[in-house]
Amino acid sequence: MDKLKLRWGITNNWQILAILLVFAINGSFAAWVSKPVTGFFGLSAETAKPYFLYLTLRIILIFPIYQLTLPIVGWFFGEFKFFWEFEKIMFRRLGFGKLLKLKD
Repeated sequence: MDKLKLRWGITNNWQILAILLVFAINGSFAAWVSKPVTGFFGLSAETAKPYFLYLTLRIILIFPIYQLTLPIVGWFFGEFKFFWEFEKIMFRRLGFGKLLKLKD
């Protein structure tokens, strides 16, 4: 637990609980939101002929929804700063750091 606190730069166990809850809630939220979005495009699990195409599209949709809503959900738990830094690291790793002009 101490290694995780040191790595994440947090001070107490309640922050770890809050951060893990945000990851869990946001993942469920992103999956939940992706279903109506695919429905908007006329795709559903029942009507998709190649089912793998439907699943692939849902997974592709979940990723940006997750990334966009993570700092928002983190804000509700008082951990916006942690998740904003997490997002900047993620965007840099994906190669969007210079495009978005993210600074350290």
